[in-house]
Amino acid sequence: MNLTSQVLVLIVCLEHLYILWMEMFAWTTVGKKTFKGDYPEGFFESTKSLAANQGLYNGFLAAGLAWTFFIDEDAWAQKLAFFFLVCIVIAGVYGALTASKSIFFKQGLPAIITILVIYFTN
Repeated sequence: MNLTSQVLVLIVCLEHLYILWMEMFAWTTVGKKTFKGDYPEGFFESTKSLAANQGLYNGFLAAGLAWTFFIDEDAWAQKLAFFFLVCIVIAGVYGALTASKSIFFKQGLPAIITILVIYFTN
């Protein structure tokens, strides 16, 4: 992959590592500040294990994207990046439909842009 594609893959990877950290380790502090809304008292504490599960999945997505940096064959690295980016797009669309439209713009759109850059520049 070219440098632009690699930088974008790295940005999406880092975003999902941040989400992993927030959902697994900082749900009741940073998560509470991030997901503002009319939540009942104790909501973040009672959903800690659910958020940690979601964080773990985001970690798998980040690990898949990170894996692409250790592959010597460019075509394989691109296909692997494409697979994990499509997974992120699907998760972003689902999140937008079921939770908050902003999920698409924060997670799905960066993945779509990265897919397009990989496709059109490599």
